[in-house]
Amino acid sequence: MRQADEPNFDRRTLLRGAAAAGVGLSFDGLLRARAARQVRAAESVATAPPGGIRACIFIFYYGGPSHLETFDPKPQAPAEVRGEFGVIQTRVPGLLVGEHLPHTAGVLHKAAVIRSMHHPMRLHDAACVETLTGRAPARGDGENFIVPREADLFPSLGAAYSYARRDEPRAVHNAALPFVINNVIPVPCQSGGFLGRSFDPFLIAGDHEALAYRAETLALPQDLSLERVLERGGLLRQLDVAPSAGTADATLLAGYYERAFDLLASEAVRQALHIDQEDAATRERYGLGDLGQSFQDGPNGDNGAHLGIGRNMRGQNLLLARRLVEAGVPFVNVYDFKQQGKNWDAHADNFNQHRNHLLPPMDRAFAALIEDLDERGLLESTLVVALGEFGRTPRINAGAGRDHWPDCYSAVMAGGGVRGGTIWGASDKLGAYPASEPVSPGDIAATVFWRFGIDPASHMLDAGGRPYKIAEGRPLTELFG
Repeated sequence: MRQADEPNFDRRTLLRGAAAAGVGLSFDGLLRARAARQVRAAESVATAPPGGIRACIFIFYYGGPSHLETFDPKPQAPAEVRGEFGVIQTRVPGLLVGEHLPHTAGVLHKAAVIRSMHHPMRLHDAACVETLTGRAPARGDGENFIVPREADLFPSLGAAYSYARRDEPRAVHNAALPFVINNVIPVPCQSGGFLGRSFDPFLIAGDHEALAYRAETLALPQDLSLERVLERGGLLRQLDVAPSAGTADATLLAGYYERAFDLLASEAVRQALHIDQEDAATRERYGLGDLGQSFQDGPNGDNGAHLGIGRNMRGQNLLLARRLVEAGVPFVNVYDFKQQGKNWDAHADNFNQHRNHLLPPMDRAFAALIEDLDERGLLESTLVVALGEFGRTPRINAGAGRDHWPDCYSAVMAGGGVRGGTIWGASDKLGAYPASEPVSPGDIAATVFWRFGIDPASHMLDAGGRPYKIAEGRPLTELFG
């Protein structure tokens, strides 16, 4: 992730830093370094619960989807709470969801619906910190949490996972896609935070207008082999003055260099970025059509384009997440921000926003991901978590919208050993507050780490050597087994 005070590391700068830090560019040298890391990783004993997971896909719906229009409808509530949508029955007896989730209704027997999420943060940035780190922000409720290095913020869940598994020889420990708009990171806590830049995610920057990923530039030209790229290290001697060896800049650049070439050396990761390799049936399933054409899913047999469900980043992101997991990436954050001009922050016109733009592609893509993972034998070892930073107000406002509501909302967990068809917790009759079994973002974080075989009570250290628990919450062990 690139932030305000971070240098723009082009290829020339990377090479200079690598030279200054004494990092060799030869292919043999890279292989020796990777072999050494494999030895170190073999010396550490990984503890995993029976049936523990190999991967997590963490889907974050920025803006706050309405729980009342999705996973916790209140058909018996007054009209000013109930809203315009009806409900449909899922494959789980007694579990109703909003009428615009027909595909998701067909896969919830493989998932657990949590209806008692809550935390105290009422503004987006603070609520995002709470959700993406599992901790309340030290600054309290507020906005404008983006700081030059995020050094005073806790790491994202993916970064904390990378820290806990830092001795494993992986090309990518955690990946994030796509939450960059014109090189600006609009929401905090997508980075390594106080753990430092070496734990930042492999950032796959998405362009929601072009429907493209800039990370695809990592792919090598077909006529240029990896060995040729690596052996071009001889060019280092021809470059001008580099930072002094042993300096902080040289060390930082060397770290970027090593990560970049690890990625180049990972054929599986590079190939995962090319979703155009997927067959037409799979694209259709995720709502992509033929990568440029809408799928046939409109109410009258039309192409569904008026519903915003042609080729879209919501479906494309989840397909790419599956490909990354299949390639061996253990933690993938999918940040669902403004796509096709819409996000989930529906303060006005809530029902048209959810009906026409937000729910159809989300519904199609989420169900496709669960079914696809299952058919490929990956669902049992991959935990899928889907939630926003909060829900929406039970009572509809004067603009036919719903406002921020962190006091009670919903989340979904699927795969990873989840007992399918589970309903965890309950909200009150208006969907305003938890009525039973309340769950915090910290509990979600602890559950994810526990399923990876990482003790949530184990520690990570900030730059000053101060210890912090990997997660503060309690694992929801009752959802598994």
